Amino acid sequence: MQSEGIGPTLGTLVNIVRGNTYKSALLGLPGPVLLGLASIQRDGGFRGDSLKTYGGESASKLLLSPGDLYVSLKDVTQSGDLLGAVARLPKSVPVGRLTQDTVKLVFDTASYPPSLLYWALRAPEYRSYCRERAIGTTNLSLSRDDFLAFQLPAATRPRLNLVELLERIEHRIDLLRQTNATLESIAQALFKSWFIDFDPVRAKAEGREPEGMDAAAAALFPAEFEESALGLTPNGWTVRSLDSFATYLNGLALQKYPAEREDEYLPVIKIAQLRAGHTNGSDRASARLKPEYIVRDGDVLFSWSGSLEVEFWCGGEGALNQHLFKVTSSEVPKWFYYLSTRYFLPGFREIAAHKATTMGHIQRVHLTESRLALPPASVMRALSTVVGPLISGKLRLPEAQEHVQDALA
Repeated sequence: MQSEGIGPTLGTLVNIVRGNTYKSALLGLPGPVLLGLASIQRDGGFRGDSLKTYGGESASKLLLSPGDLYVSLKDVTQSGDLLGAVARLPKSVPVGRLTQDTVKLVFDTASYPPSLLYWALRAPEYRSYCRERAIGTTNLSLSRDDFLAFQLPAATRPRLNLVELLERIEHRIDLLRQTNATLESIAQALFKSWFIDFDPVRAKAEGREPEGMDAAAAALFPAEFEESALGLTPNGWTVRSLDSFATYLNGLALQKYPAEREDEYLPVIKIAQLRAGHTNGSDRASARLKPEYIVRDGDVLFSWSGSLEVEFWCGGEGALNQHLFKVTSSEVPKWFYYLSTRYFLPGFREIAAHKATTMGHIQRVHLTESRLALPPASVMRALSTVVGPLISGKLRLPEAQEHVQDALA
């Protein structure tokens, strides 16, 4: 958002209200959504895929309504991507609550457009400003004074026109996210119905037509069960472990593989990059890694340590760091090993949470212990025409996000 004209400092427009701690025992109970670090996209923007509600008492000053802005003045990683990062509560979240990691921006005056302030705090100039003033070594922080001293751009007509464009793009991104979330929920529901609960098989065994599918799809499922290591499973299906039908390739300790040249390297994909969805500001590794350790758009990545996540990678070519699995299979389609891994993810997170270490994790034995009943390959291929398209929208979302970054540059 570079152009001529200097505007006011943040401190002349807003006051900040700091959040406070909460009782973990009250998480998940009806109440406002907690707006901590996990609710902010790295480099700015609202993140809605890891939200938790809080059922405890919350002072009114800690609550946010749709359209309110809040900021992280700290980051728990060395990247600094969350330091000073701003988010705006969307209409889909009726009320939010600050945590000890976030502050609310309260406008003292109506003399400056809030939308321009929001986008100014997502521009590269502001992001650089925050990183240059980072305090700390392990956990980074940004002082209140430094934050409020940031000089905003003047509210010129060209800038306001650009803000209108960015608002339209972000609205489009929000719609895509909502659509993708709905489609993925449908895919996960179908997966559980077909491969965990065996609903179509149960219906046919009871002489009923399976619900929600046509005759051709229903014909793919058997009408009876047989005994297996998992108990009763569909006749002709095979019980398999996750690591028997998919390959979980662990990444490398990439500090041992430095880039050979300044202009020839691969950005390192760590857990932070997986969560952010991009490699901005990441470390650099050799471009001459074995092909299997190179990540490309559309690959399924699974962080098995720290923050356990399973995602489609759409942030461009990069190098696979340790603590991340790249999941592939020559036996089952991508949608199946993606949804299979996601199905077991809550259990994996529970295992990691009980590890007596600073960074919880799972082990390969947990992949072996996670088992499913698989249909014959011909049935799997036929079902791909139903489930596959439901998860393909995730691969299109980054294209819209790139438009935002291009406009801000």
